[in-house]
Amino acid sequence: MSMFCYQCQEASKGQGCTVRGVCGKPDDVANLQDLLIYTLKGISFYNTKARNLNILTDEADEFIIESLFTTITNANFNKAEFIERIKKALSLREETKKSVVEAGGNVDDINHDSALWFANSVEAFEEKAKLVGVLSTENEDVRSLRELTIYGLKGMAAYYHHAMNLDSHNKELDAFIQKALIATTDDSLTADELVALVMETGKYGVDVMALLDTANTSTYGNPELTKVNIGVKNNPAILISGHDLKDMEQLLEQTKGTGVDVYTHSEMLPANYYPAFKKYDHFVGNYGNAWWKQNEEFEKFNGPILMTTNCLVPPKASYKDRVYATGAVGFEGIKYIDKNENGEKDFSAIIEHAKKCDSPTEIEKGEIVGGFAHNQVMQLADKVVDAVKSGAIKQFFVMAGCDGRMKGRSYYTDFAEQLPNDTVILTAGCAKYRYNKLELGDISGIPRVLDAGQCNDSYSLAVIALKLKEVFELNDINELPISYNIAWYEQKAVIVLLALLYLGVKNIHLGPSLPAFLSPNVANVLVEKFGIGGITNVEDDMKMFLGA
Repeated sequence: MSMFCYQCQEASKGQGCTVRGVCGKPDDVANLQDLLIYTLKGISFYNTKARNLNILTDEADEFIIESLFTTITNANFNKAEFIERIKKALSLREETKKSVVEAGGNVDDINHDSALWFANSVEAFEEKAKLVGVLSTENEDVRSLRELTIYGLKGMAAYYHHAMNLDSHNKELDAFIQKALIATTDDSLTADELVALVMETGKYGVDVMALLDTANTSTYGNPELTKVNIGVKNNPAILISGHDLKDMEQLLEQTKGTGVDVYTHSEMLPANYYPAFKKYDHFVGNYGNAWWKQNEEFEKFNGPILMTTNCLVPPKASYKDRVYATGAVGFEGIKYIDKNENGEKDFSAIIEHAKKCDSPTEIEKGEIVGGFAHNQVMQLADKVVDAVKSGAIKQFFVMAGCDGRMKGRSYYTDFAEQLPNDTVILTAGCAKYRYNKLELGDISGIPRVLDAGQCNDSYSLAVIALKLKEVFELNDINELPISYNIAWYEQKAVIVLLALLYLGVKNIHLGPSLPAFLSPNVANVLVEKFGIGGITNVEDDMKMFLGA
């Protein structure tokens, strides 16, 4: 065993990757990511002291958020990046410690190794990394609850990072994230206290998604019902993937008048729904499907690709020279575009590259409909309520979450196809690519697939459910005719799940498999307390959900 990672749904054999990540992450990178997380815990001890003394600077807070983000599945595979981050983490930790002492603070009570260890060579980093990974917590239930919290924090950091790029900050979030990191080092905490920490993580998950929702909509307008073109034009083009709307805005502005078109891919599809982006004539539409098909689709796109966040598949040599990274993304041998001191990015290199490339090869034609975030659905509220009261809509199915490579994920396509015509799918995230092109029709003018947007826009689905609870004057959100059949893949789905649990949603079914990081005892707690379940087969699950 040269590494151990079980943070994503595709963990090897449903247990954990021990030699190389199924995602393509090498063992040395996996171990360095563990060491980075460990060192962030050490920074958090001193940051908390500095915060209490009112001497904390933004630098350490922002470094923790960005560093957590880089460790998400399929974000950063670059060993050199993690070596530099660990060096920076140690430097920041020592700077903060010095500031606390100079301000009269006491650091003698900080005795955890994460706050004390030091090294300055790659060899020493690699040796230390082998000692501080996931399995260093021996008790599997404690390990499970700690990692459930850590993965929730990683997802939270991803969403918070996008909000920060739009100048939205919440110091309570920073304080909680660091408090939670410290808590995962505390051997005195009981199982009940760790469960409470997991639920508190869900509470701040709601907060961070609300923060990002406000940042996005106040900057780019509320998503609106939109028909998105999935065909191509004959101009050279750039494909933008990931989640960051600030990058989207800057790319569209800089490509204006250049003769280069822009297409979205995978989780960037919802950018098509925002009013602010519709003014760009060279913004053509969406190209392709979910992240895991990029080896085939990036090949056919012909032009350069900009990866703004996670969901990078290790690129093939045939198109690797056309892949550009920014933000938390990294891979050895691909070009990186950093921001300047004002947070702006210069995309001129990728634009010039695009001009030398052929136009995209067409892989499909037509349109898909989306833009059903909470504001748009509320505009349809009367229609929705009438349809429910008349019986035209019998049930809603929340089928949000992530897509992935496993063949068993065809379950979600089959499930959507076999749902009765009096049901509506509420979705967000790239799981929708399993059924958003099926042409499932509408009910009284309401599309049967309502796409709220990116994975973080699962917040919209919660807002919609809470509003319907209010409209129908119900005491419990679980009394609504809403069932939850959610696909998960990585850590952003984890924070969405914890947020839903915090809001009181029960009987959520997760697939295609339950997380490997849930020990049997922790899984039993989630089953008994929240009714969490897995999936079986379409026929039996359909009967279960529909009460037949």
